[in-house]
Amino acid sequence: MTPRVLVVDDEPGLRFTLKTIIADLPATVIEAVNGEAALEILASVPVDLIVSDLRMPELDGLGLLDAVRAMPDPPPFVLVTAHGSERTAVEAMKRGALDYFKKPFDAEDIERVVRRALRTDMAERENRRLRAGLALGRAMVFESEAMLQVAEWVERIAGRDVTVLIEGETGTGKELVARAIVDGSRRASRPFVRFNCAALPPDLVESELFGHVRGAFTGAAQARKGLFRAAQGGTLLLDEIDSLAPRAQASLLRVLQERQVRPVGSEESLAIDVRIIAATGRDLQTVQGFRPDLFYRLNVVRLRLPPLRRRRADVRPLAAHFARRYGEQFGLAQATLSEALLTQLEAAPWPGNVRELQHTIERLVALSTDAVIDVDPFEAANAKAPLSLKARVEAYERGLIAAAYAQSGHNQSACARALGINRATLIGKLDRFGLK
Repeated sequence: MTPRVLVVDDEPGLRFTLKTIIADLPATVIEAVNGEAALEILASVPVDLIVSDLRMPELDGLGLLDAVRAMPDPPPFVLVTAHGSERTAVEAMKRGALDYFKKPFDAEDIERVVRRALRTDMAERENRRLRAGLALGRAMVFESEAMLQVAEWVERIAGRDVTVLIEGETGTGKELVARAIVDGSRRASRPFVRFNCAALPPDLVESELFGHVRGAFTGAAQARKGLFRAAQGGTLLLDEIDSLAPRAQASLLRVLQERQVRPVGSEESLAIDVRIIAATGRDLQTVQGFRPDLFYRLNVVRLRLPPLRRRRADVRPLAAHFARRYGEQFGLAQATLSEALLTQLEAAPWPGNVRELQHTIERLVALSTDAVIDVDPFEAANAKAPLSLKARVEAYERGLIAAAYAQSGHNQSACARALGINRATLIGKLDRFGLK
């Protein structure tokens, strides 16, 4: 992919010279006439490098540098300085500029500095991707490019104390992503509080979130501090934020603006230090009754999790992961999935996403008596509802018996004694579960 370089200068002749030289590297050059125009471009177009003049009207090079460095993922910044501005250039380096070159300059100066800046940026991005894959990989299993991009965003924003809005269909792993963000933040050791906005009636949501004083309403026999204060210093995950009642939306908006909560029935507001992560299965801009001003408060960083049908490269590693987990749980040692079954799993639509795949593998392993699971059990498992209590109990029982049988060296008498059952009962169960 050809890198994008943003050239910022109020002199058209200098912009033309820089564009001509940099475009031959090769690179795509975008022009801005001043710092303000550059910020407008950066708000909508990702760039890999900024080359900016120092002296410009309105917002100069140092002001632009400060604004860029405050962004969540700032591109490298190279400053163009006039003769005699070395002290300013040193100050710019202290404030985060990668390099500078002086006027008058020649093409070789520009090429050298720009090539170095782009190489540095590419190396940093690759390292970030590797770190991100490790961070999110501790919580999720994936190999697809789509999820690697999500992982990169998680790594970028985890350490920056910004509000995050996570969008994704049910079963895509929104809470796992939220957990990975928390684990990579300065709040990792502080409380991580989760609240499902659809779990309570609308008249109880404010009390649950913001707390209440004693006697605030009928049944309020004692004061309650609420989830915001319970999460003080940490993170609050607001799941299914699209279900939040209108009155609670207004209260939440006030909290986000003022960074204070007022318990129900109290006249006193209390300062809070809580990072907000919101999650939703819908586009909040299309949800009837959801306040646009609250959406813009929540939409500081927006993460969209792709459905499983759009990242089929993750189906095999996920299926293998769940097969190992349930094989250990249900006593089907070294459970593996046949190639034919994996092909069928990859082709399935998975409307319930990863959660549906997980439950499908659970059924397959629980219903199988063979360590190698093939296509027929998949069809049988998909024809069934989620495992009944009886099926789960039997699968768990098989796991206990299989573990005890292995530990006893397949000695039936010793195994029966360890389980506290007679040998005839054990033999019957070994036959039933296909463990002999």
